Amino acid sequence: MPKIKSKRSAVKRFRATASGGFKRGQSHRSHILTKKTTKRKRHLRKAIMIHAVDVPMIKRLLPYS
Repeated sequence: MPKIKSKRSAVKRFRATASGGFKRGQSHRSHILTKKTTKRKRHLRKAIMIHAVDVPMIKRLLPYS
């Protein structure tokens, strides 16, 4: 059987963790940064975990992670 391809857009957005979860970067960090406070931008730097209900969908997009 051939291998299943990963969805390339998902590969760029999500990273798998050792415990089987997924993390993602936060939105609102790419442009129009002058009006956002330093505190707000600093808190947006950290990656956050994908919610448990969304993990099966991400696993379908990334079959080998």
